[in-house]
Amino acid sequence: MLPETTPEDDGTTAPPARDRRPSDRVALRADLRAALPDATAAVVVTAAVFAFFWVRMESGDSATVAVMPFMDDAGTYWMYLLSQAFGWSGLLWAWGTVVLGLLLSGPRPARLPVSRQVLERWHRTTSLTTMALMFAHALMFAAELVRYEAQLGWAERLWAGFADTFVPGWYDSGTGRIAIPIGQGALYLAVPLGLLFYVRHRIGANTWRRLHRFVIVVYVLSVWHTLLYGTNVWYGEWPRTVLWLLQLPVAVLLLLRLLRPARRAERLGAPGRSEGASPPGWVVRAAGRVAAGAVVVGLIVVVASGHDGGRERPAAPPATSPHAHEPE
Repeated sequence: MLPETTPEDDGTTAPPARDRRPSDRVALRADLRAALPDATAAVVVTAAVFAFFWVRMESGDSATVAVMPFMDDAGTYWMYLLSQAFGWSGLLWAWGTVVLGLLLSGPRPARLPVSRQVLERWHRTTSLTTMALMFAHALMFAAELVRYEAQLGWAERLWAGFADTFVPGWYDSGTGRIAIPIGQGALYLAVPLGLLFYVRHRIGANTWRRLHRFVIVVYVLSVWHTLLYGTNVWYGEWPRTVLWLLQLPVAVLLLLRLLRPARRAERLGAPGRSEGASPPGWVVRAAGRVAAGAVVVGLIVVVASGHDGGRERPAAPPATSPHAHEPE
């Protein structure tokens, strides 16, 4: 979520630790202040998505109701709709921050509308907003579960909502047995990987950079969680198509990042000639490039063919009990 290179991590001599610690601590406070406009925009987008889901539920077009007919009451299940809205805006912000990160760490575009420093700041602020949206998505899901278990006492309801939402492996109903741990994995990786940027002076720039590369795993888990558990993309309709189309630029930028990394030491080169790369390391890097290329080709085939594993909307609502498909 944060750039792999910064002006002070470009291979030049770093200032003494005692001089860097205060500036790094200030950086988080400054980025939190700078993220306010971005977070405000995210709230506006979330409200718009929430209104969209509400209207679709009221009109009878909601895919969520097609999956779970008992939820055909927007006024009752508004917290679930809000959880969905936070999830979708969080995925959109995750997409944006990943794209910015790949632009910063890959080959430089010939022309950029803003300076590199501005792109880096946007990358950091969108990263912070993404983490907040992911947590809000989970929190509203937990709130809906607490409301749903009205027959229990408050202590039991709070524990049930917390455990089902935040404890890996606790949720044991329907598709959520797989999808929820995947979403939890994305959340629990996103927070430390994003915030490690602000303590890079303690762990070292190279260690931070290596760990930061796993941010792409957070994004993959988020998309996977959505495809598995996002009822709005279960059926082969336009929301699912849009979700797939958004993955194409990410896959292409990732492939370009692997083929032409900004850092010279990460370039592939000939076997045994890459700077600082042993033969096994060269094989791993080459395999990564081949895998990314295969993903790009696969995405193009999926989008062009329309065969992406989506389901057909049932002609009649399924006879679904309230516990057959719990809220996403």
